[in-house]
Amino acid sequence: MSATGKDPLGRIILDYGKDRIERQVTVESDICDDDFITASYLFRTYEEMPKMEQIALEHCSGSVLDIGAGSGVHSTYLKNKGLEVKSIDVSPGAVEFMQSQDLNAEVQDFYTVSEQYDTLLMMMNGIGIAGSLKNLERTLLQAKKMLRKDGQLLFDSTDIKYLYTDDDGGMWIDLNTEYYGNFNFRMHYENQSTDWFKWLYIDFDKLQESANKLDLKVEKLYEEDNQFLARITLNG
Repeated sequence: MSATGKDPLGRIILDYGKDRIERQVTVESDICDDDFITASYLFRTYEEMPKMEQIALEHCSGSVLDIGAGSGVHSTYLKNKGLEVKSIDVSPGAVEFMQSQDLNAEVQDFYTVSEQYDTLLMMMNGIGIAGSLKNLERTLLQAKKMLRKDGQLLFDSTDIKYLYTDDDGGMWIDLNTEYYGNFNFRMHYENQSTDWFKWLYIDFDKLQESANKLDLKVEKLYEEDNQFLARITLNG
């Protein structure tokens, strides 16, 4: 297995895994300036993780599915704690690296998973795979099918309303868009580039609305600035 020409994250993970030389992925957006993800951040230790990630990891229990696992830093921590962990990612390069680290990793799309787990973990705004607000319910419904009776879905997200707020506190939002948290991104690293893909940043109130429609319970476990950590469980 090897990273293809459209797998910048996989390629940077494989490169950094070999030589530990710092480099970065460029994240291009249709709404804001370019952002950058450093290779070292993808390999952060538990001590280097934001408090929100640490809290999420401490809440994991039972059998865990790490969705969008990247280089496997969360999976490795949980495995070392003695938990049963499976790691999935759509990046062949990321999965190749995780397998080289003796993780139970597989190239798989979240929406094709049929097994059930005690904990579904979607860090680094993993719920963003919904792509848009209108698709959030489909994503939560898929997660609901994957949860065992007392299972939980853990993820972080960001209310990016601040991007549209001016100095006077007013908001400037395109009324032709469905929701201000719908983004389009493209990633670049060396000769590797993804196609444009949709990504969702959800605010807690909208999340709660969608979850309630599916009879799911939502808790806010932690909040810092515009970010929050959520846990979703089955009602009853």
